[in-house]
Amino acid sequence: MTKSELATKMNGAQAWLPGKRVKIDFGPEGALMLDGQANQVTEQDGTADTTIKVSWADWEAMSSGQLDGMTAFMQGKLKVEGDMSAAMQLQGVLGKLKG
Repeated sequence: MTKSELATKMNGAQAWLPGKRVKIDFGPEGALMLDGQANQVTEQDGTADTTIKVSWADWEAMSSGQLDGMTAFMQGKLKVEGDMSAAMQLQGVLGKLKG
């Protein structure tokens, strides 16, 4: 799955937190903005309440179930900057993408 395909899938699943801006920063692969103020997911970069930093490879491993999000966090493969509670809420939102 490409980043654009992921953005489309996230939009379809309404994978954002109402009123919050959460950025998933994939490093050189770019970022996704889960904009709960505009109710959309875009590939635009910008300021966010919470930034989640993870490599694209680790994101794919988490998406396929090969890597647990909490394990990735404990191993330093996933970093959270800003509002940690938004990152915790996002786990449930991202669960909508499975299947």
